[in-house]
Amino acid sequence: MFDHLSSQVQQQFNAPETIRIAIIGLGYVGLPLAVEFAKKFPVKGFDIKKSRVNELNNAFDRTLETDIGVLGSVLATSDGNGLIFTSDIQDIADCNVYIISVPTPTDHHNRPDLDLIKKASESVASVLNAGDVVIYESTVYPGVTEDICVPILERVSKLEFNTDFFAGYSPERINPGDKVHTLTNILKVTSGSTPEAADFIDNLYQTIVTAGTHKAPSIKVAEACKVIENSQRDINIAFVNELAKIFQIMGIDTHAVLEAAGTKWNFLNFKPGLVGGHCTGVDPYYLAQKAQEIGYHPEIILAGRRLNDGMGTYVALEVIKLMIKKEIPVKNSNVLVLGFTFKENCPDVRNTRVIDIVKVLSEFEACYEIYDPWADPSEVELEYRVKTFKTFDGLTGGYDAIIVAVSHKEFFSLDYSRLKKGPSSVIYDIKGILDKSIVDGRL
Repeated sequence: MFDHLSSQVQQQFNAPETIRIAIIGLGYVGLPLAVEFAKKFPVKGFDIKKSRVNELNNAFDRTLETDIGVLGSVLATSDGNGLIFTSDIQDIADCNVYIISVPTPTDHHNRPDLDLIKKASESVASVLNAGDVVIYESTVYPGVTEDICVPILERVSKLEFNTDFFAGYSPERINPGDKVHTLTNILKVTSGSTPEAADFIDNLYQTIVTAGTHKAPSIKVAEACKVIENSQRDINIAFVNELAKIFQIMGIDTHAVLEAAGTKWNFLNFKPGLVGGHCTGVDPYYLAQKAQEIGYHPEIILAGRRLNDGMGTYVALEVIKLMIKKEIPVKNSNVLVLGFTFKENCPDVRNTRVIDIVKVLSEFEACYEIYDPWADPSEVELEYRVKTFKTFDGLTGGYDAIIVAVSHKEFFSLDYSRLKKGPSSVIYDIKGILDKSIVDGRL
C-alpha cells in the first residue's frame, strides 16, 4: 500500500507509537483538541500569545471550554510526559503531526482574512520534516488548504507536497459553551491529500472521537461541508428574523407562531435573535467570497447575512420607539443592556452583535450600562472600547429601558421590577426568556 512512499513516510503512517502532535492555536478549538489528544499521544500546544500559554501551564482556561481538573491532569510532569504549552516554535520541531486551529475572521469589509492561517503555515513550515502531516481545522472556503496553505508549506520548508509531507483538513465543530455537544461526541469529518494520508488522519481522530468519523473524498469537500453548515444555520435564523419583523408590524407574537408551527414533525426549530460569534456570523462570507471569485453572485447567502447583521440596529430602534410611545426622553436616558457575549453562558465576545445595539444607543445620546457576568471586561474594553460589569457593583440602577440581549442563566431570575426606574420603563426581551406579562417588546 505504501510502496511508493519514502521510508520516513511509511514509518509515520505505519507506526502510531511514533506520533507526536503539535496543536497550533490554543483557543476554543485548539485547547480541547490538545487535551483530548494528550490522553493518547505526546502533545505540545503552541500559541503566539504568551499570556495564554502561561495561563494554560497553570491549568487556567479563560474560555471555560476545559475543566481545570481535566487540564491539570494532562499537563506535563517532571519526567517530561504529558501536555506541554509553549510560545516558542522551536519547541514543536520534534513533532510529526501539526494541527492548525487558528482563527479565520473577516475584515471590516466582510472579506475573509487569512493572515493568521498563512502565518501559522509559515511557522509550521519552518520546522517541517520529511514524513510530517499537517492538518487544518480552521474554517475556510474550499481550496484554501491546497491552493494557499500548501504552497506556503512547500516554499518555506523546501519539501515536496505529497512526497515529503502530507496535508489534511478536518473541520472543527466546537460549539462554545456547549457542555453536551463536545469534541469527542460530535462526529468528525476528515480528509487527506492522498488515500494513505486520509486513512492516517481518519484513524488518528478515531482515537479521540467516540462519535466516530466521516472520511470525505477530498480536502475541498471537507472544507465545503464546514462552511455550508453555518451558512445553512445563518439562513434559517435570517428567515425567522424576517418573520419577527413582519409579525411585529401585524401585532402577532412570533414566539407563539413558532410554537404552533413547531407541532409539525418536520418544522425546523429556529428562533429569532442576534447572530454573531466566530462561525455563523462569519462563515457565510467565506463561501460568498469564493463564489464571487469564480463569477457567481450568491443571493440567498448574502441576503441572509444582510438581514442578520441588521438585527442589532433593528432592536435598538424598536426599544427607542417604545420609549417615545411612553414619553420617555431618549437623550440622556438610562439604559441597561443585559449580556454582551455572542451567546448564552459563554465568555466568548468575538463578533458579538450586541455592540450594534450599543452603537445606536450612543448615536441617540442615551446613557447605557452593560452587565454581563460571563464576559471579561478587559477583553471587551480592548476589542470594542466599551465598559462592561461582571457584577451589579458600580451600576447606577433606575433604568428607563432594559434590553435582555443574551439569555445567560443569571438573567432568568433577576428582579426586573427593582431594576426599572418606574412603572413605565421599557423591557425588551430579544431572546424571549421572560414572562410576556412583564415585557413591552420582544423579537
